[in-house]
Amino acid sequence: MSELRSSRSDRSQSAVDLLGLYEITRADLAKIRKLGESVIPKLDDRIARFYDWLEKQPEYEEFFTSREKVEQVKALQVAYWRDFFRGEVDQGYIERRRAVGEVHAHIGLPLPTYFAAMNLMLELYSASVREQGLSVEDEAATIRALAKQLHLDTALVVETFSRITSETIAEQSRSLIAMSTPVTAIWRDVLLLPIVGVVDSKRAQEIMTAMLSKIAETESRVIILDIGGVAVVDTAVANHLIKITKATKIMGCECTISGVKPAIAQTIVELGVDVDEVRTTATLRDAVKNAFDALGYSLTERR
Repeated sequence: MSELRSSRSDRSQSAVDLLGLYEITRADLAKIRKLGESVIPKLDDRIARFYDWLEKQPEYEEFFTSREKVEQVKALQVAYWRDFFRGEVDQGYIERRRAVGEVHAHIGLPLPTYFAAMNLMLELYSASVREQGLSVEDEAATIRALAKQLHLDTALVVETFSRITSETIAEQSRSLIAMSTPVTAIWRDVLLLPIVGVVDSKRAQEIMTAMLSKIAETESRVIILDIGGVAVVDTAVANHLIKITKATKIMGCECTISGVKPAIAQTIVELGVDVDEVRTTATLRDAVKNAFDALGYSLTERR
């Protein structure tokens, strides 16, 4: 049952769910509140000791560019730990911890640094527990309560950090795909897609999707696929290109492959492809001229 609950996204879990997952009881929260009575008055000292440690880390100068910035972040940390030692883990508390994860993701704070920082704070607050002169049982129970809530906080921050980072990477990938497959209308009914770099199975599928979508959108009758910038055209790449030309033909659009070098022509022949099925030209200029001829357009040079 606990494994099933753990597999659910923290984003969909309520405060009650998370308290159960981390086995944080009312008694644990009461111990956190009790500890807060002695910790909060000395919070500035704990934060100062934390910054003594942080200043020695390589990330310090990158993220703390001025004294004003340091003081601003210190104030936020004081508010964070005051909230922690209230001992009230409700839905508002959960969302505030997720907000911390969003901030860390946006500024790019490395997760190892965050883990190390939380571990240090656990040590500092555990020392505060030991200073209270509690019985062995109460001391151990308070430190366990402290650790459980810190683990909950850490999980919420990291889950949010990871989600936003993944979303950012996915968006960047979509942007790169769009940039790497720029299907452009160069004339009425004529599209052009220049390809640069390596063409593998995944990229070939992206190229085909981009071309077919643009054909459907513009109802173009001719598309030029310029492969002059493709690094290597082997048998696999040639097969991909042929499949693309056939797919565009099904859409009612003729595809011309331009930028065909001698080595590419040889590869196509070795595949045993019926060259009558594939329109090719050595240069982009020839492909554009053929497209205009096929559509009945004529260009007149002005002198």
